[in-house]
Amino acid sequence: MNIILPIVTSFLLTVIAMPFFIQYFNKKKLGQTTREDGPLWHEVKTGTPTMGGTVFILAILLAMLIFGFIQTSYSGEFWMIWLAFLLFGAIGFIDDFISIFKKRNEGLTAKQKFLTQLLFAFVIALIAMVTNQHIFIPFFGFEISNILLVGLFMFIWITGFSNAVNLTDGLDGLATGLNIISYGAYYFIAAAEGNSNVATASLIVVGSLIGFLIFNRKPAKIFMGDVGSLALGAGLAVMSSVLNNPWSLLVIGFVFVVETVSVMLQVLSFKTRGKRIFKMAPIHHHFEMLGWSESKVVNVFWAVGLISALIALFIF
Repeated sequence: MNIILPIVTSFLLTVIAMPFFIQYFNKKKLGQTTREDGPLWHEVKTGTPTMGGTVFILAILLAMLIFGFIQTSYSGEFWMIWLAFLLFGAIGFIDDFISIFKKRNEGLTAKQKFLTQLLFAFVIALIAMVTNQHIFIPFFGFEISNILLVGLFMFIWITGFSNAVNLTDGLDGLATGLNIISYGAYYFIAAAEGNSNVATASLIVVGSLIGFLIFNRKPAKIFMGDVGSLALGAGLAVMSSVLNNPWSLLVIGFVFVVETVSVMLQVLSFKTRGKRIFKMAPIHHHFEMLGWSESKVVNVFWAVGLISALIALFIF
């Protein structure tokens, strides 16, 4: 398989369309609203266009359809991955749309997100069942084929990593770079296993994110928004499951896991002890509060992500 063509295709789709998207948001004065409890120095980011994930997710979906046709590989695996980007990207899009265009502090409610994520996870699980995809459960070392159990697992796995990537998307280029590393790692794992569906999809995502990073690196001209982060997290979760190795994502996505755990520990500590463990959560803000520059935090986290991915490639 030509590894350059999928990367170049999604890259060009993203870099050609993104400037028009940014221009539209700037013209309409639609942009990010900085969290009130976030670092004060992040206030300069207020007004920066967001929802950039709309562009690169569409680029991923289109490129996947193109190469699926070329490779005649519209398999169950293909549709599981494709729908993960489409459906969970849609959740993020609606959430972002309500917040930005409707001028509401909250987009979808927690209940609405829960129900839609549950429904979409079961849709993906159903495809797995219909196409005889068996899901390998980490820790327990066995495969399951029961639709309810597969659906429950996919819901936990996809939702968990969707939110993990979402939490990590707090600094210019941070989540984008980590996803480039993660999807790059899954390309090598998939290629070693001869899984062309996951390998090609991984290259397509890498290409689109490299294109997006041009606009998302510090100082960011646009943020990915929930539409990008939720879809990327779902894509990683489904890819790891399709490869029958969900456990690998805990290593490849180590930084995402740490970011999520830092929030959980912070909330738990504050509710039970009335004290905070970190100066601010997610943990990337903690290091900012310690005096690290945004660029230093991003570069160090990228380095940790790269090391974790290399360890995963060695182990798996």
